[in-house]
Amino acid sequence: MTTIDTVDIRQVDLQPKVKRTDAIQSFVVQETVLVTLHCSDGSVGTGYTYTIGTGGSSIVALLHDHLAPLLIGRDPAAYEAIWRDLFFHTHATAVGAITSLALAAIDTALWDRNTRVANLPLWVAAGGSKPRTRTYSTEGGWLHLSEAELVDQTLQARAAGFHGAKIKVGRPHLAEDTRRLTAVRDAMGDDFEIMVDANQGFTLSEAIRRAHAFEPLRLAWLEEPMPAENIAAHQRLCAASPVPIAVGESMYHPAQFAEYLKADACSIVQADVARVGGITPWLKVAHLAETMNVSICPHFLMELHVSLCAAVPNATWLEYIPQLDALTGKQVQIEHGYAVAPMEPGIGIDWDWDAIDATQRMHVCVDTRAAA
Repeated sequence: MTTIDTVDIRQVDLQPKVKRTDAIQSFVVQETVLVTLHCSDGSVGTGYTYTIGTGGSSIVALLHDHLAPLLIGRDPAAYEAIWRDLFFHTHATAVGAITSLALAAIDTALWDRNTRVANLPLWVAAGGSKPRTRTYSTEGGWLHLSEAELVDQTLQARAAGFHGAKIKVGRPHLAEDTRRLTAVRDAMGDDFEIMVDANQGFTLSEAIRRAHAFEPLRLAWLEEPMPAENIAAHQRLCAASPVPIAVGESMYHPAQFAEYLKADACSIVQADVARVGGITPWLKVAHLAETMNVSICPHFLMELHVSLCAAVPNATWLEYIPQLDALTGKQVQIEHGYAVAPMEPGIGIDWDWDAIDATQRMHVCVDTRAAA
């Protein structure tokens, strides 16, 4: 039996390419935590996870002190058993963001190793539904931008071939949001999709009010209108809203998505492969949504989600927001506004190890001796 012999853990901090603000926060830095598994047969797999500015060192500590030692001697092909064992080992801290983010780094490393050994790209190994997915741009639309800047950046997105763009909402008064969105809609016409994101900033009454005010703008969806933990409020909003409601980036286990879907509390799910705990649970969310005839449009991490969107039939949009360029040898391939799934074996990310070694904030290792 092949076994995991060594686990390398690194953290690299990446600065946002542009200033990013929304209704409740700013994107300060992407703390990128990478896990590399070295196995007894010479095979290797690398996975990763992230934060937007806090908690990176906590993820590294959880991996190094508690999770990585349990991987030593395990069969890397048994990814379901490993995920479940690690989840229950951290039962006191699950379900929660730090634990799910740590599990994701390990799970994506296992999938990377296993698909490399199988000589298959991730999207084929995970289902092989379709090689291309429509893209919309989120590299613009931030809350601090003026109307003129919003219009200009959205026009640039369309000129670049994107089929849609996301605009942040949550200005202090409803009139400000509607003016900004109306300016974009008037400039873009009806054949370009506009998604809006409130980043959990509204109360129920305000979410209902703004959803009705947004109806004439023909939006693709209203994303994260309220705090994710309040399913009942989202159920009431969905019943009242003329705009589809999207949720999911702030959920950390498939069971949370199940509760939303059972309650008819969302129209679109946006599972984030890192925040939900990895590829293994992400696929479960996608297929669960499929059984309910609901689309999955994942949040962030386009370099990994491009393959997962290609794997399942109900992934309708990929969010374009590049962040790993400084650490990779090539970027996601976009053709006529469609993201093309990579054909190379593994998760499809070409890591630039020289760049990673030159910029890493920390590097720790667990091997057979340390785990003994």
